[in-house]
Amino acid sequence: MKRFLFFPIAIPVAWAQEWSNPSGENPATIQDLTVIVQKIINIAIRLAGIAAFIMLIVGGFQYLTAGGDPKKTQAAGNVITYAIFGLVVVIAAWFILLFIHKFTGIDVTKFDIPYNL
Repeated sequence: MKRFLFFPIAIPVAWAQEWSNPSGENPATIQDLTVIVQKIINIAIRLAGIAAFIMLIVGGFQYLTAGGDPKKTQAAGNVITYAIFGLVVVIAAWFILLFIHKFTGIDVTKFDIPYNL
């Protein structure tokens, strides 16, 4: 059984930010949900980058400590390959959303709930 250790690095950053709409209204409104979802998406993107960086370090450490064992070297290479592949997928998804915004004018990177129908 593998154990993964998670260090919540981005959580203090999230706590330092305001989680409600800065309009000054006391009661929660549906527009506050848009702010929360935007911040969750930003945190998820940062966590994906941090996770890829950590996995690259882990894979590099495994590769250095493989000691010439072909199975360990192959496993370390797989960790590095999957970390790079995951990072490329996250970056490609973000660029596809920016590409859609550039050519259609619709900002799909911003979550917004229409409240004036």
